[in-house]
Amino acid sequence: MTKSHQHNPGSAVTHTDFPDLPLFRRGKVRDVYDLGDHLLIVATDRISAFDCIMPNGIPDKGKILTAMSMFWFDFTSELVENHHVSHRVEEYPEIVQEYADTLRGRSMLVKKANPFPVECVARGYIAGGGWKDYQDTGSVCGISLPAGLQLAEKLPETIFTPATKADSGHDVNISFEQAAEIVGSDTARRLRDMTLEIYEKARDYAAQRGIIISDTKFEFGEIDGRIILIDEILTPDSSRFWPMNSYEVGISPPNFDKQFVRDYLEGLDWDKTPPAPALPDDIVNRTREKYLEAYRLLTGKEFDLS
Repeated sequence: MTKSHQHNPGSAVTHTDFPDLPLFRRGKVRDVYDLGDHLLIVATDRISAFDCIMPNGIPDKGKILTAMSMFWFDFTSELVENHHVSHRVEEYPEIVQEYADTLRGRSMLVKKANPFPVECVARGYIAGGGWKDYQDTGSVCGISLPAGLQLAEKLPETIFTPATKADSGHDVNISFEQAAEIVGSDTARRLRDMTLEIYEKARDYAAQRGIIISDTKFEFGEIDGRIILIDEILTPDSSRFWPMNSYEVGISPPNFDKQFVRDYLEGLDWDKTPPAPALPDDIVNRTREKYLEAYRLLTGKEFDLS
């Protein structure tokens, strides 16, 4: 038994409430607080499936996601500047120190950037919504693909498939030309080139560690005219991670994050509208193990749960 398996997980942190700190926004997983020039991003243990947040979370998930983002921010820092300032609570402003116990390990102090209203998606394999588009039209986001591709097949070359956030919370795929209309053609080209470069470097690294990164999404922002990487990067929540040892073209490979959750929910008589049902302990524990395994494979070390 490895150390991480022996650790008895505590209760999940599914909600944060810091009365002294102005809430900037609350996402599906992250609670973001406004500290003036900086933002404080707190990764909770919430988990969502089918666009519904489950009533119980996955203990330590927020800490694992934060550590994974930190790993990738460091890994990609030569390619692109990112928003990370510190993840050490001791270095945070005085006003947040009373919440140190909650924040430790699951938060980041980041530069406040002006985010581009376009999500930058790189796809190296055909899966998910891209597979549905391809079956219907033979293309993804207006990019024509060769005929006869199978589900989960590696694409001849990586494609950039931007999306916008709709009010409903669903991402809406758009073409490169539409992205260029939103952010300007020069910026759209830079976002595309950076997205493809980061994805391919990460994909090649992960492949050596036994993980296929099928696709991923990045968010970028601007500070003083510089484009920087913001939000989280290359986690199982923002990417499709597949274990290489069970990968097969033609079938939907198991995911590294919510597969147990989705499979469990698919077997219920639930119409996929809120409120979502609580997850049983064994689904929670197996999902947590998946996050730990992804971290272990990618970084080559056990996740420190002390």
